[in-house]
Amino acid sequence: MPTTTNHAHRLRSRRGERGSVSVQMVVIMPVMFTIAFTGLQAGLYFYGRSAAMAAATTGARAAAAEAGTTTDCQHTAQVFLDSLGDVLTATRIDCSRTATTVTVRVSGSTLSVIPGWTPVAEQVASQQVEKVTQ
Repeated sequence: MPTTTNHAHRLRSRRGERGSVSVQMVVIMPVMFTIAFTGLQAGLYFYGRSAAMAAATTGARAAAAEAGTTTDCQHTAQVFLDSLGDVLTATRIDCSRTATTVTVRVSGSTLSVIPGWTPVAEQVASQQVEKVTQ
């Protein structure tokens, strides 16, 4: 008889937990989705930031050449960004060149999985202007 009593007791305790999985899912799923989307958004932001830095470096390298100009900088950085697709949108490329230094600032909106929020990535690269010495 002890086995029948244990079996009946287990059945009664399981009946009291009926629907508990649904309640747990209602509580846990939003937390899990928040964690997943936050991680995905962070990855997209840092990818956009990396693309902005690479474009700024590419533009600075073009303008720092001995015969380089700010037009070369703008064109090279824009071609680089275009080759990446829609990693950065609404981009802005600012190039300045002095006698010794080139500075490039690239900014743009990164991709977003959160509706209504568009993070902006901005990066600056500087490089010495090439000079021929004898």
